[in-house]
Amino acid sequence: MNWTIHHKSVTESTNIDARAGKPGDVFTADEQTAGRGRLDHRWLSSPGQNLTLSAVIGVSGLSPSDVATLPLVVGLAAATAVDCLIGPREALSRGKLPVLVKWPNDVLVDGRKIAGILCERQGDNVIAGVGINVNQKVFAPEIALRATSLCQAIGAEQPLERVRRAFLNVLGPFVEDWRSSGFAALYPLIVPLDALKGRNIRVSQTDSDDAPVAGLCGGIQPDGTLLVGGMSVFAGEAHIENF
Repeated sequence: MNWTIHHKSVTESTNIDARAGKPGDVFTADEQTAGRGRLDHRWLSSPGQNLTLSAVIGVSGLSPSDVATLPLVVGLAAATAVDCLIGPREALSRGKLPVLVKWPNDVLVDGRKIAGILCERQGDNVIAGVGINVNQKVFAPEIALRATSLCQAIGAEQPLERVRRAFLNVLGPFVEDWRSSGFAALYPLIVPLDALKGRNIRVSQTDSDDAPVAGLCGGIQPDGTLLVGGMSVFAGEAHIENF
């Protein structure tokens, strides 16, 4: 699919800007003053250092269960782009850093978060907000041990335009495959990138008042749910635990 870029130097939120867009529109900004992640977590980003964008994706005619898998599709696209950008030079120099997808909406490099996804439904569209840490070298103390950037992974700063192009070049075909054939078309690609499979985890469920689910993770399932202790979890926040 073809993307149309709309850029601002400063904006409140690219997801808010994208509410006025149509499928194929992408809203970017050098700085967000009120950027946020899933569950209203604040997205901390230094001005001009990281990629922040929101892509408008049409979902007309798709079932709610199909639409629910879109964050994983977007996360898979981000992970694939990051993996390509880290590239063979890093692989030859000290062993390629693992790039994984952490259900439901994060991308990890060497166990640290490099990207986050926030998808919001608006009528027949979904606004897919994406933040990728690109050139940030210093993080707030509360996340310093859990965050990383492409610059840290590669050892050199990266042009934001290069990162944006790499991501959108992957996202377009992935969205087309997903829209025509469902999550099943991409499921084989995400299975080997599952950061939680085989780990002991605890998931706080966010689509109900049910108690947290804990146990051995069986991984992301073909319908986009996460299998935890033999139970399918549809939405939540997952944490790796040492039992």
